[in-house]
Amino acid sequence: MNKLANRLDHFSDSIIRRMTRIANQYDAVNLSQGFPDFDPPQPLLDALKQVADHGPHQYEITWGSAKFRQLLAQKQEKLMAMAINPNENILVTCGSTEAMMCAVMTVCNPKDKVIIFSPFYENYGADAILSDAEPIYVPLIPPTFEFDKQQLRAAFEQGAKAIIVCNPSNPCGKVFTKEELDYISQLAIEFDTYVITDEVYEHIVYAPYKHLYLANFPGMKERTITCSSLSKTYSITGWRLGYIIADKDIIDGCKKIHDFLTVGAAAPLQQAACAGLALKQDYYDNLTKLYTHKRQLFLSGLDKIGLSYYEPQGAYYVLVDISTLNPFKTDLEFCEWLIKEVGVAAVPGSAFFKDSDPDTTKYRYIRFHFAKKEETLLDALERLSHIKEKLLCQSH
Repeated sequence: MNKLANRLDHFSDSIIRRMTRIANQYDAVNLSQGFPDFDPPQPLLDALKQVADHGPHQYEITWGSAKFRQLLAQKQEKLMAMAINPNENILVTCGSTEAMMCAVMTVCNPKDKVIIFSPFYENYGADAILSDAEPIYVPLIPPTFEFDKQQLRAAFEQGAKAIIVCNPSNPCGKVFTKEELDYISQLAIEFDTYVITDEVYEHIVYAPYKHLYLANFPGMKERTITCSSLSKTYSITGWRLGYIIADKDIIDGCKKIHDFLTVGAAAPLQQAACAGLALKQDYYDNLTKLYTHKRQLFLSGLDKIGLSYYEPQGAYYVLVDISTLNPFKTDLEFCEWLIKEVGVAAVPGSAFFKDSDPDTTKYRYIRFHFAKKEETLLDALERLSHIKEKLLCQSH
């Protein structure tokens, strides 16, 4: 048989989703793949019941239903402090996964370079490879995960066509400061580079940190492609509703890719999700309070167990340092052992770092998430409380 496409050689299946499959096999508490185990807001559930009886059940306009785009524009205009035309500046996608893929394919030609901060959500590298583009990785340096300005400038100087900025960041929970975003903006303008932002955790930010939109920085509206989704904000990760907000010329380009990539997002789910987009500010305030409580509960539990971690500023992930615990050759082996022997699933940190990162970081971390019911988190912490004694038995 003829060889399959060469691009397949450059990445594997999703490690995150693989961990979920193993967790299900061993009935472990799944703190790997980042989805909640609690229901969406009641208004969305009520709307979904209505849609089941009354539709729509056929194709919507390929770039998103008019009502969905109108409500999304109204919501995001307030947050982003900029005018958003629902007919010209919004494309509805099948989750932020498609939004990011669509954005990279729209701006990049084969052999173009894309800057990606490391650690990074695993899809970004794959997005670049699937677009026949070349990733350039710039490290975010623990414990605060700041970037070195000279390293970032050097990446731009290589002729990067685009940079991907996840804010708040998965997996490290970093929230980029105004000064950092200012510097990224200055370089993007100087080198005529597109900025693709992933802002799915925009409503999950912990005091005193603030989420800022790069599209609203001076000179950035024309070159910023804002990608996000409803998945994390409304606890509907399975609905696969994402979107892109950008200038008309960029959106027109994204529509061409989207039309032949997926045709369109699910029409009945767009209709039901309008109930979420219509929610008032108190919903988002309460969401922040909810995740602030979950973060405190989980991190205080890690403290009692004696596990070292980096405190997230946003999103709902925490990187745990296993460098003094791991008796195995790799972090993947550690995570497989953790599922089978402790009953808790995590993601190996190496899934988020480029292959050429120093050995001191490659197998040093695992990622947990805490978007779970309180009883689920307490169950996970109880199981994790036995990790050191189980590791001692393992070593003998």
